[in-house]
Formats: sequence, C-alpha cells, structure tokens
Amino acid sequence: MSPDQLGPLVAWPVMLLAAWLAGEWAFRRWRVPRVCAYGVVSLTLAGLGVFQNTAAPGPLNFIANVALSLTLFELGYRVNPRWLRHNPWLLVAGIGQAALTFGAVFWVSGLFKVTIDQRLVLAALCVATSPAAIMRVTHELNSSGQVTERLLHLCALNCLIAVLLLKGVVGYWHLETSGDIGTAAFNSLYVIGLSLVVGAAFGFIAPLMNRLATGSQGTTVTFAFMVLLLTGVAQSLHLSALLAALAFGVLARERRIMLSHAQRNFGALGDVLAVYLFVYIGSLLPGGGLFTGLAAGLVLGAAVLTARTTTHMLVNAGIARVSGTTFRKGALTGLALMPLSAFALLLLEESRLYGFDLARDSLPVIVGLLVLLDLIGPWVTQRALRWAGEAEPAEG
Repeated sequence: MSPDQLGPLVAWPVMLLAAWLAGEWAFRRWRVPRVCAYGVVSLTLAGLGVFQNTAAPGPLNFIANVALSLTLFELGYRVNPRWLRHNPWLLVAGIGQAALTFGAVFWVSGLFKVTIDQRLVLAALCVATSPAAIMRVTHELNSSGQVTERLLHLCALNCLIAVLLLKGVVGYWHLETSGDIGTAAFNSLYVIGLSLVVGAAFGFIAPLMNRLATGSQGTTVTFAFMVLLLTGVAQSLHLSALLAALAFGVLARERRIMLSHAQRNFGALGDVLAVYLFVYIGSLLPGGGLFTGLAAGLVLGAAVLTARTTTHMLVNAGIARVSGTTFRKGALTGLALMPLSAFALLLLEESRLYGFDLARDSLPVIVGLLVLLDLIGPWVTQRALRWAGEAEPAEG
C-alpha cells in the first residue's frame, strides 16, 4: 500500500477521534453540546486545509447520508401526524415560518448584492433546521415537554419544506439554463414524489423485518440496515435519501411499528456516525481558504441568522395562544430551531452530485452563516430547552 493510500486511512480515524474527545471534554467540563465541539474541530480542520487529498467523495458522502438518514428516520418516528390533525395551528406555524423565512432571507441577502440564483438557494436552505443537532441536544438533555415536541415536529416540517423548495429552485435553474419547462418540472416532481414513495414502501416492509429482531440490539441493527439500504436505493435512483428516510420514519410511526426496545439514537453506531457527519461537513467547506474573507461572510451570515431567528420566534409566539401554549414557550420554540448546518450542507451536496452546478457556486455565500450556526446553534437550542424547564441532563 502506497503512502498516498495510507494517508486517508489514518487521517480520518484520527480526525474522528479528535472530534469525539473534544465533544466529551466540552460536555463534561462545561455541559456544552457535544455537536458544538464536533463543529469546532471540523471547522478548524477545514481552515487548516487538512481535508485536502484525504477524501474519496463517493463513499464518504454515502456514509454521511446514512448518518443523517438514521437521524431523520428517528425524527420522523417522533412525529405524530394525529397531533398535527388535531392541532392544525402547528402546521400553520410550520408553513408560515417557512414562507416568512424564505422571503426574509431572500430580501436580506439581496442587500449584500448576492445574485438572484444564489439568494434563492440560500433562502431555501435557511428554511431547514438541522435534525442531527436537534436530536443530539434533546437526547443529551433527556428533554421532554411541550416545547420539545413542538421543536421536533417543526424541525421535521422545516426539513420537508426545505427539500421541496430547493427542488423547486433546481427546477427553476434547469428551466433557465435549458428552457425546457417540461423536463424541469418532471425532474423536480420525480425526485420529490418517488423519494416519498420509496420511503413509504420501506415503512410497509418494516414490520416483516422487525419480526425477526429479538431484543434491543436486534431491533436497532434491523432498522439501521433498513436505513442503510434505503439510502443506497435512493442514491442509485438519484432521489433524496433525506426525504425518503423522513417519510420512512413517519410511516413507521403511523403504522404503530414498535421501536420502544430499540437503542435510543441507534446506540454506539449512532454516536460514531454523528461524529463522522459533523467532521465530514468540514470537508465540504472551501479547504484552506475557509478563513480567507470570512469576515465579510460573517456579516452576511449574522444578518441572515438574525432574519431567520426573528421570523421563527415571531411566528411561533404569534400562534402560541391559539395552538395551546404560552407566548414564552412559543418564542422559545422558535429560538430552539436555530441549528442548520449539517442538513443544509448535505442537501446542497446532494443537489450538486445530481447535476445542480449552482450548488457549489453558492457554497461560499453561506460559509459565514454555517460557521456561526456550527458554533452557537446547538448551544442556543440547549439554552432554550433549559429555559423552558424541559431539560433533565443525563449523567456523563
């Protein structure tokens, strides 16, 4: 084996171990969410150019998609469609904040002379909320209560709407470049519709697979393999593995497939893949040039973050009373929706791999925002859940 082949095989385990140790140290010493430390390590490695010549994009991207798909499946399983039917105001909040966030971010980014195409991409991505960060923080806090449940449901809605919006932007871009409205519409509808169908199909197959599982570990492994297979099928068909995994989780819940015996967050496998996901995110950033011109990007990022957080808080506080909660808990729910980076970057990378060339060009525009959210997003979520009185930190 040549030194060039040996390098990535050693570099990635070392980077993952460094991120894991940093997360454990930060959590035990200051109770800072572990994912914040993973993000700091990832950004530092990207800024130093460590990821250059260490990546095999195809396999690494597939593993990252599996990691996020596991989280999206678990998030989807936490969604209760009956609650949305009985309390439609929560659905109104999800759609309302998505529309306002898209409009606010599109307008604010225009003040910084960002091109219209890139503003559309940025606005669509900013509708999303990072399920990886949200699920990790709620698990670390053993969080439960009204704010937590609203947070999880709105996170799922935000992810769904963000995928739909970005596919719409992709369709618009194809229309602008090719002029063929039929092909543009078909490509977007094909990806969205078939992704949901494939995810739903796995939801119907799941009970048959689950009958073979015995005990906590067996159930965990069974569903981990199903999500792994789902991700492979989705990527082979050029579908959205993220959307399919979310649909799989929702249907599994709706069909009352019992996962109570499964290991929470997919156990040790989920822990390892979470570290991998956040380190991999750094490899997507602009290499050793990350810190070059970052000051200007941070100004745009701060402005977009302010607009995004303000719309979240205003919408959730505005519908708080009619949806059965207080203004304070509504505002805290909106504040807790701050994390973004992991889902947004993988969604952008997924679109790039499927031929959306504007995705790579748009990345420098959002670097400042991603840096800010990597550093403070999960911490703000943790604070919001504590202020809501719904956090019961686990030992260690």
